[in-house]
Amino acid sequence: MLPKKEIQALFHLIDDPDNEVYSTVADKLLNYGKEIIPGLEHLWETTEDEDIQERIAQLIHRVHFQDVQQELRQWCNSDNPELLRGAILVAKYQYPEMNIPFLLTQFDQIRRNLWLELNNYLTPIEKVNTFNGILYNYYKLQGHELSEHKPEHFFINKVLESKQGNVFTFGVLYVALAELLDIPIFAIAIPRQFLLAYVDSLQHFFTKGNDVMRRNSFYIDPMNGMIYTQNDVEFYLTKIGADTKIEQHFLSQNTRQIIYRMLEELSLCYSYTKDDERAEEIQQLMEIVGIEAL
Repeated sequence: MLPKKEIQALFHLIDDPDNEVYSTVADKLLNYGKEIIPGLEHLWETTEDEDIQERIAQLIHRVHFQDVQQELRQWCNSDNPELLRGAILVAKYQYPEMNIPFLLTQFDQIRRNLWLELNNYLTPIEKVNTFNGILYNYYKLQGHELSEHKPEHFFINKVLESKQGNVFTFGVLYVALAELLDIPIFAIAIPRQFLLAYVDSLQHFFTKGNDVMRRNSFYIDPMNGMIYTQNDVEFYLTKIGADTKIEQHFLSQNTRQIIYRMLEELSLCYSYTKDDERAEEIQQLMEIVGIEAL
């Protein structure tokens, strides 16, 4: 049970003109966590002073941000952090009260539609063409370049709602669906791009044990589903002055690395739009994920 008298006393001090007093009050309120949000929202609704409303709104945001940080740490420390859950936490930064069960229902409906169209007799290319037909033709996902600098394109809930997104949100959607459908599609570490690879796993018969040889059969642009060959990707690397022999460029990225890159681009997006406060907060989230991602 929250100490109501103490919290009410702190609420009365939110309008204190002394910034040091307010800072102390804010820190004490933050210690109570998200359970104080209903009280803060009621206080905002019953307050007429716009400056005090702004303070309350900032407090609510700080409580939500604190909650996202805690959940992100738990996600990072889990044995096998789910990619979709990581993307949901990124979206929760901007939409702390979004309807997650509804989002998961939307995601599962896409998975079901794909499952109905897939079978074990399809070749890898045919499977990817099935993905592309469902995502880009049936659901009409429309990709936008990162250069448009629109933060909403980084949030998976808005992508499922509007069908508008960027290479990261579409890539997360693509990889998360592929994992559930047991299709070996992974994100790779190509410089300046977010590209997916269809990875074949072949038993290596020339060594003892259960060694498996993995190779990238072809590559997929999650913006539109376009398929690229190894030569296409090597040509791109040569064009940007990158060494095509560096194996790191072609290795699969884990979920933490993917979410880190998404946060990195989101921070740059906020910086471009001069929202420095949010850019800094996203960098704080990057620090949480970066311990495991880099």
